[in-house]
This record gives sequence, C-alpha cells and structure tokens, in this order.
Amino acid sequence: MITQQAPAIPSRTASDPPSSTMFSNLWDARTARALITALIFSLVLAFFWTARETITLFLFAILFAYFLAPLVGRLQGRLHGRGRAILVVYLLLGSVLAVIGFIAGPRLADEFRSLFSSLPSLVDRIASGQLIAQLGQHYHWNGAREDQVQHLLQDHRSDILNYSKAVAARLASPVQHIWWLILIPILSLFFLKQGEEMATDAIDLGRSGTERTTIRGLVSDINIMLGSYIRSQIILASLTLVAYTVVLSILRVPYAVVLGPIAGFLEFIPVVGPAVGAVSVLLIAVLAGYPHAVWLILFLGIWRLTQDYVSAPRIMGRSLEINPLLQIFSVLAGGEIAGVVGALVAVPVVATLRILWRRAGNTSPATSPAEAPQALERPVSP
Repeated sequence: MITQQAPAIPSRTASDPPSSTMFSNLWDARTARALITALIFSLVLAFFWTARETITLFLFAILFAYFLAPLVGRLQGRLHGRGRAILVVYLLLGSVLAVIGFIAGPRLADEFRSLFSSLPSLVDRIASGQLIAQLGQHYHWNGAREDQVQHLLQDHRSDILNYSKAVAARLASPVQHIWWLILIPILSLFFLKQGEEMATDAIDLGRSGTERTTIRGLVSDINIMLGSYIRSQIILASLTLVAYTVVLSILRVPYAVVLGPIAGFLEFIPVVGPAVGAVSVLLIAVLAGYPHAVWLILFLGIWRLTQDYVSAPRIMGRSLEINPLLQIFSVLAGGEIAGVVGALVAVPVVATLRILWRRAGNTSPATSPAEAPQALERPVSP
C-alpha cells in the first residue's frame, strides 16, 4: 500500500520578514501623503463652494474697506483716534448718499421702474419686426432688405424671447442680495478697525524668521494690489457714470439717468463690463425708438478709446499685472460660477492667487520687506 506524504511546511528562518514588515511594504508614505493632501484640498474646495455666498460677502466688505481706507488714514492723525476717523468717514459717506438720493432719487426710481416695465414690450418689438420696420423707414432701407430681416427675426421669435428672459433673470440675480448693502458697511468696520492686527497675526503664523518675512511680503503685496485696484476702479467707474449720464441727457437718450449708473456699475468688471455696458446702452436706446443712434455710437466709441487708452493706463497703472486674456477668462468663469457677483470679484481673486503663487515659488527673503504692513490703513497711490 502506497501512502502519500503531506508536503513539508518550510520552517521560518531569521531572514524571512515578519507579517508587520510585509504589511509595511504595502504602505508607501509618499503615496499616503499625496492622497491625504488631495483629500484636504478637495474638502477645502467643497467648503469654498458651499460657503461661496458668505465668502463673496466678506470679499465685498474687504474691498469696501480698501475704498474707505485712505480717507480714514488721513483723518486718523487729525482726530487722534482711528475709531473717530472711521465714524466721521461713515457720517460723511451717509450724508453724501442722502444728498444724492434726495436730488436724483425720485427721477432715478421713476426711470428705473419705467424701463423694467417696458422691457418685455421692447423685446417683443424686435421679435415681431416692428423695430425693423421703424429703422427701415428712418434709414430708407429698400423693401427687400427690410423683408429679409423681418423674416429672420420672426423665424427666431421664440429663441429671442427665451434668451431675453434668461438674460433678464441673470441680471436680476443681484437683487436677491440687496440686504448686502447693509451688511457690507458693517463688516467693513471690523476690517478698518482691526486690519493691522489681522496682518500682524498672519505674519506671526510663520515658524521661522524666513517664513515670517515671506508672509510679510505676501501681505504687503496683496495690500498694495487691492488698495490700488479698488481705488482705480472707483475712479474709472465714477468717470463713466458721470460722462454717460451727462452726455446721454444732453443727447436726450431715453432712460439716461438709469443707463449712466448701469454703465458705471459695469465698469467695475474689467474688460468685459465696459463692452457690455456700451452695447446695453445702445441696444436699450434703439429699442426705445431713439432716432439718433449714429451720434450715440460716436460717443460710445470716443469714450471707450479715451477710457481704455488714456484714463485707464494713467489711473490703473500696473496694479494687477494680469494678461487681458486671463482677465477675460476670470470674468467669464466668475460669472458662470456666481453670476454678476462672481464676475465682479473674479479679477481681484485671480490677482491674489497670482501673488500667492509667486511668493510660494520664491522662498528667499523679500528684498525690501516692510517693518509692519499697515493693512487697510496707509493709502497706496495707484
């Protein structure tokens, strides 16, 4: 009888790795750190996306604080206290807004209400071809051209109406955040009052002298960029608001008191905003039956050349140092993510990220670091 012997089990030798060592070979420390970093980054992005409205509110508060910072800094020494200077600035700002509201408020409200109540009928005039018939009669078009354009508009009537409703809903989205007009000045008080302390706390996060120097340079760069950018945008927007309101009123363009502030508001959106403002003014004027569109086009062209090639280079300088193509991408991406609000804050956010990236890649000490960055305090010339 033949018996089968069980296979011999090899005995463990001293050279064989224990089970713990075998498990550790399956765990790569570098891969684990990469996975943990990716997870943390994903959680941070998810947090920013979830709290994007709150973050946007605080960004507007910071920008508003930068707008008021130069005047607060100048009055601080004369009034012997930063709190008193902030109080005086807020009282002056409130008084100016009250005077403007008392003078232009009623007319602005009437024209604004009239414009938005008549927009559906104005859009319907385009879709039905009535506007084309009026323009053809005014500019003496031949019948064949007029019929061709009318047939084209009538064939796409539904598309025009749907697109107009979508654009109106997009532009009306900031009205949902009208209560921010109260919260933004309140939050700006804290940034104006404690801006220097916040900057000092951020610098103290550095664990070594080199890190603190890097953070100090980073805070200083962001402070200079935001201060110069906000003040430049305020000046350019104010120039546009005044020029549009005055010239459109002289030309007797319908809704001039409304179109001027709208164009000034859109001036805050770099590159894209001014173009949208000019097209909107021209389109609304034509829809309202304005007969002198050629003069209006001439003014819009001259003003844009003046702003883009004379005023903006002198006022803005090199406060952003961002390629115009990147600015357009930032505005479009911000508008896609958060509507008009996102388009407004997109370029300052990208400029800040650019500074962070540049400073992160330069670990050497700053060439001329500030002793203590006076965040939200010292005015910086554009």
